[in-house]
Amino acid sequence: SGLDSLAAVEFRNTLSRQLGGVELSATLFLDYPTAESIAEYVKTLLIGDTGVVRIAKRNADLSGEGIAIVGMACRFPGGSNNPNDFWKMMIEGRDAITEIPDNRWDVDEFYDPNLDAEDKMYVRHGGFIDDVEMFDAAFFGISPVEASNMDPQQRLLLEVGFEALHAAGYTKESLLGSLTGVFVGSGASDWSKIAEKKVNAYSGTGISQSIAANRISYVLGLKGPSMSIDTACSSSLVALDSACQNLKLGRCRNALVAGINLMLTPHNFIACCKARMLSVDARCKTFDESANGYVRGEGCGAVALKRLSDAKTDGDNILA
Repeated sequence: SGLDSLAAVEFRNTLSRQLGGVELSATLFLDYPTAESIAEYVKTLLIGDTGVVRIAKRNADLSGEGIAIVGMACRFPGGSNNPNDFWKMMIEGRDAITEIPDNRWDVDEFYDPNLDAEDKMYVRHGGFIDDVEMFDAAFFGISPVEASNMDPQQRLLLEVGFEALHAAGYTKESLLGSLTGVFVGSGASDWSKIAEKKVNAYSGTGISQSIAANRISYVLGLKGPSMSIDTACSSSLVALDSACQNLKLGRCRNALVAGINLMLTPHNFIACCKARMLSVDARCKTFDESANGYVRGEGCGAVALKRLSDAKTDGDNILA
């Protein structure tokens, strides 16, 4: 087969997971030394009576498995830099909508109350988080020059994602090599417009949407599925659904799910204004007769997930 013993065992384990947990012999590559013979063997497993019953029964058992949230972290507007602060803000009913910060762009340059003004936006407000430019690159073993070329969304995902895993009781050492999946819901990237004139060894990965998830897996040495998902407004929910399915199928034992959005340029504000999507008075009045659009916001939220049975067995702090 061309594989050494360690690689052969790893391949067998991966194949077993992809088949829904079917047990495969440790001598698989001795019994079936070619790709064709392995494929024929797997085909027999899948279409044979025993194989069908075995896989169907396992999937049926897993389909009813609950999913536990064992860690959470966030950065949301209004100074909500952790779940407790966010909950407190919600209970107190504080307003987190502010005028666009000066360190993002010159609001006056792009603002015009005339709804039909070309290349202008008729709003001056949104939900913004603080210190979006800050990042502890050294903690993640990333050089300053690479960090400066990374989409701030990637940097924030690293920090908030690790915080969620840390809240679940994991350390860098315990995560290394673990079957942990990463599922990120991420839409538009304003950074690509800022970095389009900066071409170097890090610019490609710095603006790539796929790298948003892959970088977390790489930096922490995670071996589970790793994917960034863009389905517009439902991105985070689809990422969550994908994580749950992968957990139930045994493709990962732990899962990190995160959603990210940062507003770094006026481009999408202008586009939304041209479509009359944004509220003139910066207030969402959902289902009300006075509703006149929505208010754009940013932030990052992350949850660490496990199968409920595993969480109970491991004695995790189950949040929900």
